[in-house]
Amino acid sequence: MPDRGGGPTGPRIRVGRPSRRARTLLMTLGVLAVLAMLFVMFAGYWTDWLWYRSVHYSSVFTTTLWTKIGLFFVFGFLMALAVGINIWLAHRLRPPLSAMSLEQQSLDRYRMGIAPYKKWVLLAVTVLVGLIAGASASGQWRTWLLWVNGVPFHQQDPQFHKDVSFYAFDLPWYRFLLSFGFAATVLSLVAAALVHYLYGGLRVTSPGARATGAATGHLSVLLGVFVALKAVAYWLDRYGLAVKSSDFKATSSWTGLRYVDAHAYLPAKTILFCIAVICAVLFFATLWRRTWQLPVIGFGLMVLSAILIGGLYPAIVQKFQVQPNEQAKEAPYIEKNIEATRKAYGLDDSEVTDYKGEAPKDADRKKLRAEAETTASLRLLDPNVVSPTFQQLQKVKDYYGFPATLDVDRYKTQDGKEQDTVIGLRELNSHGIPEHNWINDHFKYTHGYGVVAAKGTTTSKTRRGAPDFIEEDLPAKGQLPPYEQRIYYGEKTTQYSIVGGPQKELDRSTDKGEKTYRYQGDSGVKLSNPITRAAYALTFSEPQILYSGAIGDGSRILYNRTPKERVEAVAPWLTIDGDAYPAVVDGRIKWIIDAYTTTDGYPYASRTTLGDTTADSLNDSDGERSVVAQQNKVNYIRNSVKATVDAYDGKVTLYEWDTKDPVLKTWKKAFPGTVKPKSAISDSLMEHLRYPQDLFKVQRELLTRYHVTNPVTFYSGSEVWQVPDDPTNKGNSVPPYYLSMKMPDQKEQTFSLTTTLTPKGRDNLGAFVAVDADSESDSYGKIRILKLPSDTGVPGPQLVQANFNSDDKIANRLNTLKLKGGDSEIEYGNLLTVPLGEGLLYVEPVYLRGAGTDLPLLRQVLVSYGNKAALESSLSKALDVVFGQSAPSDTPGDGQDGGQDNGGQDNGGGGGGDTAKPPAGDSTVEQALKDAEKAYEDAQDALKKDPQDWEAYGKAQQALKDALDRAAKAQESGGGKKGQSQDGEQPDQKQDQAPDDKARREGS
Repeated sequence: MPDRGGGPTGPRIRVGRPSRRARTLLMTLGVLAVLAMLFVMFAGYWTDWLWYRSVHYSSVFTTTLWTKIGLFFVFGFLMALAVGINIWLAHRLRPPLSAMSLEQQSLDRYRMGIAPYKKWVLLAVTVLVGLIAGASASGQWRTWLLWVNGVPFHQQDPQFHKDVSFYAFDLPWYRFLLSFGFAATVLSLVAAALVHYLYGGLRVTSPGARATGAATGHLSVLLGVFVALKAVAYWLDRYGLAVKSSDFKATSSWTGLRYVDAHAYLPAKTILFCIAVICAVLFFATLWRRTWQLPVIGFGLMVLSAILIGGLYPAIVQKFQVQPNEQAKEAPYIEKNIEATRKAYGLDDSEVTDYKGEAPKDADRKKLRAEAETTASLRLLDPNVVSPTFQQLQKVKDYYGFPATLDVDRYKTQDGKEQDTVIGLRELNSHGIPEHNWINDHFKYTHGYGVVAAKGTTTSKTRRGAPDFIEEDLPAKGQLPPYEQRIYYGEKTTQYSIVGGPQKELDRSTDKGEKTYRYQGDSGVKLSNPITRAAYALTFSEPQILYSGAIGDGSRILYNRTPKERVEAVAPWLTIDGDAYPAVVDGRIKWIIDAYTTTDGYPYASRTTLGDTTADSLNDSDGERSVVAQQNKVNYIRNSVKATVDAYDGKVTLYEWDTKDPVLKTWKKAFPGTVKPKSAISDSLMEHLRYPQDLFKVQRELLTRYHVTNPVTFYSGSEVWQVPDDPTNKGNSVPPYYLSMKMPDQKEQTFSLTTTLTPKGRDNLGAFVAVDADSESDSYGKIRILKLPSDTGVPGPQLVQANFNSDDKIANRLNTLKLKGGDSEIEYGNLLTVPLGEGLLYVEPVYLRGAGTDLPLLRQVLVSYGNKAALESSLSKALDVVFGQSAPSDTPGDGQDGGQDNGGQDNGGGGGGDTAKPPAGDSTVEQALKDAEKAYEDAQDALKKDPQDWEAYGKAQQALKDALDRAAKAQESGGGKKGQSQDGEQPDQKQDQAPDDKARREGS
């Protein structure tokens, strides 16, 4: 073959450079790839900025972001600079020739391998440590803002006489700087030592000197810096004693100096500071002496001193000076702790009054009965029990729902009087949407509708035991003034919605079909921009947001829709109360949220754990009501901010409440313009503001010990109280209750928040505590404590409930009530406590939950005063019985009447009248019911004697059924025909539901 110039295998192919078009294409693709990566990385920041701009709090986002960025770069740069300079200096100080040894020959290979990449290795190491340090420093943005904006408390600690702001704002920042300095020094020391070792400045096995003079001087300076920082740490530790937590006999959460701290640790820290300074000077002197002998001796002396002076000496002082007479030695420091703790938690103005707890034997019972009418508006509608009733009667559709625990507020009646009201919103329940798909979940079902409210002290006149609604139905109507009823923001609204675009929303259902609606508010972020849509498609991992035809002109995306989420987002420096509650204000539904400023740096004030302190039987059963805290352990708290969130457009407004709080003043300097002055609160909003539950829970927990101001009594622990367990919800603390009432020193009722406390380890009552919760009251926030004698046995909530349960007449009546309800369940409501005539009045509503239903209805009321208890179908009747104004009823109401006792007070109509009582002269019904009770008891006795004796049990059950049949027939003939009860159930149907299974379970 002819030679073609390509060699033996054919022609040589020359590979040239890509064409200009190909290079341009590759470059464009690379740029696009980088932009796409950056877009993915920063899409979250972009959507956050858009959200903050939509709620008009963009300054919060920018201040927080720039503070984080500034801290990241400053401290990242300082860390990288410190480590980089020391690596460079160690390399610069390397010896010109390395020793001839096996150790150095082995290191030569590493030196030769690194030599071509020294600059890159240096750059990589410094960038890595800089990124880590910067990321850690950016998390300290709150500490920085508090330090740079801190305002004085104008209160001094009793030991060092420094303003409290030093401990709350300055000391945390100084400690961060110190920890950063330690980290930079240690990393620099390690890096420098490795470089010196790699290049022969340090030797481990080679003969001769172990370190060159240059390496010795370099490392000595770094060690000197470390010891100097330790000296600073010792000095700051002196002040840290004022905010140090420790276990102490008097309390497990002690904060502040004790005798051993003031007389042993404090001088020890001062001595160690001086030793550390001397030791640091010795290390610095190595630059001239080139020997480690003196600094090593000094460092050893410092370590030995830390053991002897800082550890052993305080232990000796504690053992031989404090323990033999601890009460006297610690008394001055206990007094300081009590004073600081009461001031830090707002307890210093609390008022303790001795209270007998028992009415005189010769008390005028008729007068007491009359006083019971005016002492309190006894709320029988328990917001923790009646939510299912609201659900059954007012939910209307499955895609609506109410919270598990409703709220208590005040609304004016038609005659202008304030009335305690149980209120809930008919919110969107996403779990009840008929068919789940993207359009239904996020476009069609977008909002709830309307307020449902009921009187707290009466029940329905038409349906016995049901709530007496003042606002109901869909659309809602009643006594409330007109308002925007659509609810786009609520406690149950946790998913995003896209509104205002081509896809219309379901507004509400009517008899004529579904009504549609298009959102008219300016809330949310507009999705008209394709880039914005792409960012949200990434943020929510939903690509349909990018291309869906349901999104168009006017479309807005709503998210962060729960009130607590929104307030926490716009004010991340606040601690949010666990319970947001709704109110109708100025034609809108407003969510009201209490917010707190906290710190853990108040000297001498004992710390408390917010998560534990605010837990009770309500928020344990409902995760929505758990407290949200930036820092869980605090020793200073103020309800400094009242916030509102509009349920329609989501507008968040922060109002200053505590105008004297220095922590709030500091945050206002950091975020100017975010908090409106207190004067901006409208009168209509002020009517619904109240003292917050979580703050009161924290205060009552502290009051269990800190109601005592005498250090000797405090030390002995003889007057320690405890928060009792909820008698109807075992294992959880009893919650505080909102109640309109008057304390013995008050002339008229005030909306209050109340609780009971019992002596530690006992169930009798130790104290009754009430705080004025009415925001319009001159005494708002005043805590009144009625202290009961420690030597009397006034029963507490647990004992009162036990007395109810052990009363034979009450137990029989409740059993009869259950049996007549056809295996229904008894459910107890809130056990309210009210001071009355030097004694204590206990009131507890009793609900009946029908078998197979979730509809608790108020059926009976338990009342106790002194040693007398009563169970009646209305509060008025029960009060009459307890105070000897009438005889007790023979049988409980059967639920076939409707309405409260007409002769009773309006604030306590309770569970209906006594129309269920057998007609006068008709003994047949009474006898039949007595036979039923006896048959039921016989059945239980049969099972107790022999669980396998089903023959005896069956006979008793048959006798029970026969007795109930006779009672029903006798009542129909003697008491007027009642073909159907108000509940819509036939009496015969109720009677046929014999409680065989339930009785068998109880007997077993």
